[in-house]
Amino acid sequence: MPELITTDHRIESSQAGLNLFVRNKRAQDRDSFPPAATVLFVHGATYPSTVTFDYVIDGQSWMDIMAAAGFDVWCVDLLGYGASDRPAEMSLPADDNPPVVDTEAAVADVSKVVDFILAQRNLSRVALIGYSWGTMICGNYAGLQPDKVERLVLYGAAWMGTGGAIATGARLGAYRLVDAAAVLARWCRELDDGQIAGIAAPAHMAAWADAAIASDPEAARHDPPQARAPAGVVKDVQERLMKAIPPYDPGAIRATTMIVVGEWDRETRPEQGREVFALLSGATDRRYVMIGGATHSMLIENQRGALHRVVDSFLKEGWGK
Repeated sequence: MPELITTDHRIESSQAGLNLFVRNKRAQDRDSFPPAATVLFVHGATYPSTVTFDYVIDGQSWMDIMAAAGFDVWCVDLLGYGASDRPAEMSLPADDNPPVVDTEAAVADVSKVVDFILAQRNLSRVALIGYSWGTMICGNYAGLQPDKVERLVLYGAAWMGTGGAIATGARLGAYRLVDAAAVLARWCRELDDGQIAGIAAPAHMAAWADAAIASDPEAARHDPPQARAPAGVVKDVQERLMKAIPPYDPGAIRATTMIVVGEWDRETRPEQGREVFALLSGATDRRYVMIGGATHSMLIENQRGALHRVVDSFLKEGWGK
């Protein structure tokens, strides 16, 4: 494996006075990349990029693997997640304020990050990989800024009618609290014992759940530890997805797009990804890939290699264009 360079940045959010954490990884012997090799990861509703795409399993994270394969790989922790700043409302009792960091705010921040990457690399376009809620963010951005998106991967495409565990009927505050037990319960939702045994070893699942909770620097203030997650996305799920209001227009996307789903995904179910696929009327090319024996969390499961391979192959098709 080539030597990798890791560079961390803090850039201004679209919300005044707050900063976003952005990480870049690339091979030391490469400093020039085409747009399809310049990739930004955008995470989901509960866990930051740094504990998903850059979570080390068997000595390497997905970002490490992509960087070693010749990609210029970037990820962002959105406001309220991981190493990024928390809105002031997240330091108060959750019920004191309405939900913070919704999809509109996240799209504005992803726009900031994309422009930062383009300026750093003197490019006009990047590739985007959105995961879960990140598919709503990236799908929205790709429709609004088609000239800045070279290729688009929607992994676990969130869409109308989603039955995800984050959608609750309770009154929403600024954020929600999640502990490791809830992480594991959500991971194994609607799976039988054989399926659970097939996705990952129990010790691996427990270790990742602990790491996910520890990504909030204030998690240890609770017993057991709990991580805060902004509730803006839950508001959007309730107000749009659960009421059959599209969260964005897939028909506005022009980039070549691939939707990747897990066979056992119980949060963004395979049929929802097919609905998005059918609506990609403006994409120059479109793909739909289902990976067997995998859930919504396949990026950290036994089938993660299959996910890595299909994404790698899809993006490398565009390297010479």
